[in-house]
Amino acid sequence: MKVRRALISVSDKTGIVEFAKKLSELGVEIISTGGTAKLLKESGIAVKEVSEITGFPEILDGRVKTLHPVIHGGILAKRDTPAHLTQLNEHGIPFIDLVVVNLYPFRETVEKGASFEEIIENIDIGGPTLIRSSAKNFKFVAVVVDPEDYQKVISEIEETGEVSEETRFYLARKAFSLTAFYDAVISQYFNSVDSKGIPVPPEEFPKNLTIPLEKVCDMRYGENPHQRASFYRDVFSTGGVANAEVLYAGKPLSFNNICDIDSAFGLACEFDVERDGVSCVIVKHSNPCGVAVSCSPVRAYELALQTDPISAFGGIVAFNSKVDEETARLLIQRFYECVCAPDFEESAVEILKSKKNLRVLKIKQEIFPRFPFDLRKVSGGVLVQDTDSAVFSDMPEVVSGKEPSEEEWKELEFAFKVVKWVKSNGVVFAKGTRTLAIGVGQTSRIDAIKCAIEKARSLGFDLKGSVLASEAFFPFKDAVEEAYKVGVKAIIQPGGSIRDEEVIETARNLGITMVFTKIRHFRH
Repeated sequence: MKVRRALISVSDKTGIVEFAKKLSELGVEIISTGGTAKLLKESGIAVKEVSEITGFPEILDGRVKTLHPVIHGGILAKRDTPAHLTQLNEHGIPFIDLVVVNLYPFRETVEKGASFEEIIENIDIGGPTLIRSSAKNFKFVAVVVDPEDYQKVISEIEETGEVSEETRFYLARKAFSLTAFYDAVISQYFNSVDSKGIPVPPEEFPKNLTIPLEKVCDMRYGENPHQRASFYRDVFSTGGVANAEVLYAGKPLSFNNICDIDSAFGLACEFDVERDGVSCVIVKHSNPCGVAVSCSPVRAYELALQTDPISAFGGIVAFNSKVDEETARLLIQRFYECVCAPDFEESAVEILKSKKNLRVLKIKQEIFPRFPFDLRKVSGGVLVQDTDSAVFSDMPEVVSGKEPSEEEWKELEFAFKVVKWVKSNGVVFAKGTRTLAIGVGQTSRIDAIKCAIEKARSLGFDLKGSVLASEAFFPFKDAVEEAYKVGVKAIIQPGGSIRDEEVIETARNLGITMVFTKIRHFRH
């Protein structure tokens, strides 16, 4: 399959002049369109305009250029099918052996905040059609969509005059991936705006779900060394761990690091700096092992660490505010995998860099994601749900005991925000705006409470006067009775058990205030 004729039409013109010159020197006739043709001619390369081949001018402000039988016939014809060859001969259609195309910058146009009209004009039509036609006919045609492949193609043509079938299939595979990704980006954008281009939340789950993801990096391995892994980013995301700025990396981030960072920073951002104060979260294996909100990052860190300094070893530390030098000096006294925050003082980063294997990440909170769904892979499919963005209810119901004071409401709200991020079954004991004990991932709620109490005792914490939060309802009164034994003054839970009345009555008899949120936060 000698390459005698190439069609070149690219938006990203990186390396295209050098590539086209090489093709021309190798005797390949070049057909081109619009801006690409103009650039190549100005560079001294012989070019035929598409309109010269089709006998038809570009129309509709360039919306229609290559959508013509002469072009697609030359691409799609099977060279080993006599009827195809006869038809091309009858209509004077030349073969096109190499197609070099990349697409209008739709995503980039969205990201730069262009008008809706400009965004629509950057939906490429002819480009994907050329790419798909060429890739479909890879047996006879080579399609190049990535400038990184220019040298590979030139080398093969220089050596043999053609592009090998193996390379043509490789190029076709990349081509179909590109058009699928491109359409997925457009689909996601359309599903995030109305007909005027005004952003709107998705109203329903689509029948066919497309998710455009681009690779951030390959990982050393997955959850375990025998598992391969890569990290991908939602293309329109602007915050979160996928868009973190790595200020320092003593060694590359691992799969597990990223999972833990996501949990730690997500919980830290449950608290607003202006309204609530500075938060510090320490996470180990995706579970918080210490959380506090205070007047400064250093004080918040000290209180969070006290909850469980043993589990904090090798954990992730996250803040909802800038990390200062004083805090950094404390952080380097212990071993942590990563420290993340919205910002860092320069001097703090320099101090943190003294820890050989530490990673320091600057992360921006993503407030209004275009793809606000949570995905869970299961065998043979994917579960899709809304992200659990529910916050502490504006109308919690006091179902037993006296109305909490303003300070007690603050304690209950703090505890319930923390327990939202604890693996089920999970509970949190808190006093003020700091955790005293956290029971995580147990198969029964009573076990979660007993584990938390035992941990508190081992560290010398007195739970008397604390509040208790549960991410789901109490199925039995035994949990309330255990809480009473250690002096819990108030319990916050979703409610909804068939034994709610029994649980409420037990709390009332024991003098414990109980609040129902009617919001459940299972976390599996």
